Amino acid sequence: MSLVAARLKAIKPAPTLAVTAKAARLKAEGKDVIAMGAGEPDFDTPEFIKEAAIAAIRKGFTKYTPAGGTPSLKKAIIAKYKRENGLDYDDKQILVSVGGKQTSFNLCMSLLNPGDEAIIPAPYWVSYPDMAMMADGKPVFIQTGIEQGFRITPQQLERAITPRSRLIWINSPSNPTSAVYTAADLKALGEVLRKHPRIVIATDDMYEHILLDGSKFVNILNVCPELYAQTVVLNGVSKAYAMTGWRIGYCGGPEELISAMENVQSHSTSNPTSISQYAAEAALTGDQSCIDPMVAAFKERGKVVTEGLNRIPGVKCLAPTGAFYSFPDCREAIKRLHAAGRINAPTDLALCDYLLAQPKAVAAIPGSAFGAEGYVRISFATSMDNIKKAVERMAEAMGEVRVPA
Repeated sequence: MSLVAARLKAIKPAPTLAVTAKAARLKAEGKDVIAMGAGEPDFDTPEFIKEAAIAAIRKGFTKYTPAGGTPSLKKAIIAKYKRENGLDYDDKQILVSVGGKQTSFNLCMSLLNPGDEAIIPAPYWVSYPDMAMMADGKPVFIQTGIEQGFRITPQQLERAITPRSRLIWINSPSNPTSAVYTAADLKALGEVLRKHPRIVIATDDMYEHILLDGSKFVNILNVCPELYAQTVVLNGVSKAYAMTGWRIGYCGGPEELISAMENVQSHSTSNPTSISQYAAEAALTGDQSCIDPMVAAFKERGKVVTEGLNRIPGVKCLAPTGAFYSFPDCREAIKRLHAAGRINAPTDLALCDYLLAQPKAVAAIPGSAFGAEGYVRISFATSMDNIKKAVERMAEAMGEVRVPA
């Protein structure tokens, strides 16, 4: 008899963390590996944020806080939503959690009943399906690809909706594809969703500040304010302020749902770390120019990655428009490499294993982990030197393929 609950049988470890850990282990063993898997900025947390945390420790702010977050951090979040997104919330509509991942998990546990369907555009962030399944929900995928810029269409959304549909995630800018939904895109999706008030919209805005094409950030509520009562706006400090390890996510949404999410959280982590909350408050209320150098660096890195990958035979890569990922289509290259006997199966997993097995290795994440077989996620949240070397290594490993006659 298994000691593990049946609902966990379909749940797998997060592949992004697994690949990063494997690359770190190989590197520690002496292998020459350039890790391109981690989804975290390689910049340090800005000094003023660290100083706020140190001051909080010295002032003795080391006790429990309210489960849903400190009043002062909630106030800062409310001000941020108003200032940057034009959205009005009160403190009962705000929840602070232990990272954006816990926010999404709380949402699934609070919203989904057994058999409820969670609509997930693919490629997707790896944890969306698993969180839905842990809440006894059923993931329903809408497939996209490079041909449509990794963005779902209103027609696809309409076809995916059933009487059991309860939740949809919209992640823009996207992890893993870097795709950004335009105001027109969101308006069209909103026209569909307004006909289905039972469906809760989770707009995951974690990469809001990392726009690489000069566009202005918009989410679905900015173009469809009538969806306010059925939308939860998810965000956090991890990416914009290089605070991944601080573990602070937050959201704003309907009071009834936020209250339920806080109740779930009160029985899991109790409250987010007190020190991290004071650091997050400093991040949201401090000088926002600290974000600019990071975005400028990501923009330059993204250009180098795209140009390099597009020179590899059988690889197609769109220029990243947000976040810090490239998501190249390697399907043709995989076919060629398999036909030539270089990889043991015509899959993205075999390709990534092959790249990691090279004497000068590259660690990348298979697109199938994100619901997109034949693609690969490359994170350019690393130095320009590493990026150039990694692309050169991939080109060497994947280039000049001779297929037997």
